[in-house]
Amino acid sequence: MHLTAPATDRATRATRGTGVRDTDGMAVASFVLGLLGLLVLNLFLGPIAIVLASVALIRGTARPGRAWLGLGLGVADLLLLVVFMQADATVSWSF
Repeated sequence: MHLTAPATDRATRATRGTGVRDTDGMAVASFVLGLLGLLVLNLFLGPIAIVLASVALIRGTARPGRAWLGLGLGVADLLLLVVFMQADATVSWSF
């Protein structure tokens, strides 16, 4: 008879909860960075949003819609940068 649960079960439960929270945070961060990248620093924020969204989707986030939006916005950041680079023939763009 055990009075307390084994340490491995407790550690497994704590790790599983933390992992889900981490992937949810990555999904939200990818969405926010992708959205922000549409306005500024899309050369840097776009790829970061793509990587965070991909990792969140691979790890099985509880917010897959947010991760897919972050992935789409990251790709849109890079496409927007390419369009403006073609228009001005520079890496940076202005209004």
